[in-house]
Amino acid sequence: MHVVKAAVIGIVALAVAAPALAQETRVDRRQDRQEQRIDKGVQSGALTPHETKKLERGQRHVEALETRAQADGVVTAREKVRLEHAQDVQSKRIYKQKHDDQTR
Repeated sequence: MHVVKAAVIGIVALAVAAPALAQETRVDRRQDRQEQRIDKGVQSGALTPHETKKLERGQRHVEALETRAQADGVVTAREKVRLEHAQDVQSKRIYKQKHDDQTR
């Protein structure tokens, strides 16, 4: 009987945690892709050192938002929207800086 209860509790805990883990993975993957875009911009010369510094500061801001959202163990819908918006803004900034006429 105790084994069945433990199994049910484990399954319920996994079902509750799975959506939060999926969001975390999605946010982390997007952060990785955006950092790769910045790195490629540096390698190609499309980003100046000043632009790179600003973009990296933006990446740290998004990471701080993610850390705060996950601090209590639950990422709310509102926090997800805010994170996605911050990543959208950062993505547009990366594109804009990589495609302007400034080069190093």
